[in-house]
Amino acid sequence: MTRRQPSVTLLQASQNNVSLAKLMALNRASKARLDAIFPLIPDMLRPNVIAGPLDDGVWCLLLSNTTTAAKLRQLVPAFEAHLRVKGLDVRSIRLKISGSSRPGR
Repeated sequence: MTRRQPSVTLLQASQNNVSLAKLMALNRASKARLDAIFPLIPDMLRPNVIAGPLDDGVWCLLLSNTTTAAKLRQLVPAFEAHLRVKGLDVRSIRLKISGSSRPGR
């Protein structure tokens, strides 16, 4: 008879694995930045934006289309200033258009 290992939650697994813990922390940091700038994003564009990776001070926003990218490109300096005020510094913000009709799908 084989013994089954008890199942663990993602949170438990991430706490027990250094690489997963770092990945989860970066994900939370990226989400915190999006939450901070969300009010600055025009209402109609908000569904087209999701938080992307945060790597070495460079934060990426994933966008669903070029129209959203064009408008947000104008707002990047305001986003960066707002993040500094909130204590969520980034060296730069990169905009990346995802290949699907909606980011994250």
